This record gives sequence, structure tokens and C-alpha cells, in this order.
Amino acid sequence: MPERPSRLNGLRHLALQVVDLEACERFYVDMLGMQVLHRASPDLVYLTCGNDNLSLSRANAEPHGVPTMDHFGFIVDSVEELEAWYQYLKAEGVRLLDRPFDHGDGARSFHLLDPAGNKVQPIYHPAVSGQRFSQP
Repeated sequence: MPERPSRLNGLRHLALQVVDLEACERFYVDMLGMQVLHRASPDLVYLTCGNDNLSLSRANAEPHGVPTMDHFGFIVDSVEELEAWYQYLKAEGVRLLDRPFDHGDGARSFHLLDPAGNKVQPIYHPAVSGQRFSQP
């Protein structure tokens, strides 16, 4: 049996298909502060926070069936920063699904919906928050 290579270095790329590409791009850039990394075509854009890669591609139609993804998260560096994000998104009228809450492992988070209906989780997690792999 072959030996497994060294440990993976975290989830740094996510690809979403969305019906309204322009609305989703505006949300992630204008609301969450991501930057356009590369526009591959009118139907595909790559965004970044500096240490990750979010791909948004235009879906041809509304998705059918049961969603296979529950949510994805963005790390924040402190509990105070998490609260600031919550207050900002609330003031901007973003659809919030809950208030910030504590997890049993020391993490704290809340959930919201992007314009395509994807559940997004800003999260403070003591095991990974504050670790910067590159400067945005």
C-alpha cells in the first residue's frame, strides 16, 4: 500500500455555479471585500482574499434536486472582527440566518445567504484564525 503524502494545507479553492453571476460577483467584491483575481471569460471569474480562490461560473439554469453543499466559511481573525462583520452585514440588509454563536471547540460563527442562495459562514476559529499565508 502506498504511503500517503504529507498533510494537505487546507481548503483554499471553491467553485460555485450561480445563475446571476454579476450579482454574486458584486456581493463577494463589494460586500465581503474580495478582489478579482482573474476574469477567464464573461461566464467565469476568480476572486480572492489573498490566501484563497473562489471561482464563480455562470450556471445555464436554476439548479435542480437536492443541494450537495451545506455551506462554506471565511475565517476572521478575532471574535471582535466576527461581531463587526455581523453588524456590517446586518446594516447592509444581507439575509442573515442566525446571530453569532459559540461552538464547543472555541470557535464562533454565524451564517448568511449570498445572492445565489449559498450559505456562507464567517467564522473565528482559534486553531486557524490569524494565520496569514500571503498578504492580500
